Amino acid sequence: MQMEAIEKHTTVDLVVERITQVIKERNLLAGYKLPGEHELVEQLKVSRPVLREALARLQSMGLVDIQRGKGTFVGNATSLANCVRLLQSAVAISPQELITYAQLRSAIEVQAARQAAESATSEDIAQLSGLLKKLDDDELPYPDALELDFQFHRKIIDIAGNPLMKNLMEVIYEFVLTQMARTTPSQRENAFGRKLHKAILKAIQDHDADGAELAMSQHMQTILKRLMV
Repeated sequence: MQMEAIEKHTTVDLVVERITQVIKERNLLAGYKLPGEHELVEQLKVSRPVLREALARLQSMGLVDIQRGKGTFVGNATSLANCVRLLQSAVAISPQELITYAQLRSAIEVQAARQAAESATSEDIAQLSGLLKKLDDDELPYPDALELDFQFHRKIIDIAGNPLMKNLMEVIYEFVLTQMARTTPSQRENAFGRKLHKAILKAIQDHDADGAELAMSQHMQTILKRLMV
């Protein structure tokens, strides 16, 4: 008999989930002021560094708005809805499922990158560059950054011109976003991810099929390694 392993959670993860749960269950509206840092530390029984890291993560996701000197407030409704959906997916989808889908995604995207390098037009490259330029914004709400990240990868598949690849990516859309949420740090700290994306774009721009395949393979291997930790 095989039993599914118990998923590991850090204290920061648990604080993020708890605050998200309270906002959702109490239907707290955008702009609602949350308890102060001292009170949250007492209520949650965690250290200040843990609370601050959790709040920073929630802010990068757009779920809360930290205003220096004023306090912490519930974020806007759109960001809240996106964050809740992402966190629900992250809880519902098991780590092994994510690894399985990441392997499927890797097979699709590595080949797509190669084909995109062979057939990309100047307009295609301009669109990919535009998406990466938007991702360079450190203040971009986390859900928006994940969506832009997905659009970058989907655009590469569109350029590759294989309708089956495109359909498969749409089918596993929720899994891909959850992979991104699990493996990607806050937008402000995601310098390594941006470097990988730029290497993929450079190879496609140079019509270097081997280079595009290698760059995308390295990107997918990074994702798999983070999921297996």
